[in-house]
Amino acid sequence: MKSSDAAQKILKSFERYYSIKRRGGNDESQSVTNPFFAEAVFKSHTEQYFLVKSAKLSESDSAERVFFYVSENLDMEKLLEIEEIAWREGLSGFVPYFGHRNTDVTLVIVSDRIEGDAFDAIRKIKHSKSYMMTLKGWSDFRLVALEASTMRVTYNRLGKSLKKTVEAI
Repeated sequence: MKSSDAAQKILKSFERYYSIKRRGGNDESQSVTNPFFAEAVFKSHTEQYFLVKSAKLSESDSAERVFFYVSENLDMEKLLEIEEIAWREGLSGFVPYFGHRNTDVTLVIVSDRIEGDAFDAIRKIKHSKSYMMTLKGWSDFRLVALEASTMRVTYNRLGKSLKKTVEAI
């Protein structure tokens, strides 16, 4: 399977719950961060009340920003470059506040070939950030990669939850 076909199938699995922006779309206001071909955003807001709405007990916001990267060959240098861009851009414009639960960043990589050292390094990549000792929430980084030519999947510790989504294609 070609990496572009596999990436489209993975992206389709996100369409139900995420707002998706694709590179080359008709709307210029929905620009996608370079070098990614698509981005997906999920936001959730919950509130808890005691009997009436005016007696609000708590509220919390969660968000996730997913970046999709496709290439013919992924080496160690490119891996480190795109994971740094995804983490930085995923948290850009975010200001922690009370009521914020989490803002997570996810990177999905689909490549025809992933070099051995990059394939092994993916399992060790981690980013995590706590805001005011988690009183204002936290941010985590998930990473999953698919080598389309062999259908091998690798992921970091938090990216394990995405394994089934990627393998389902």
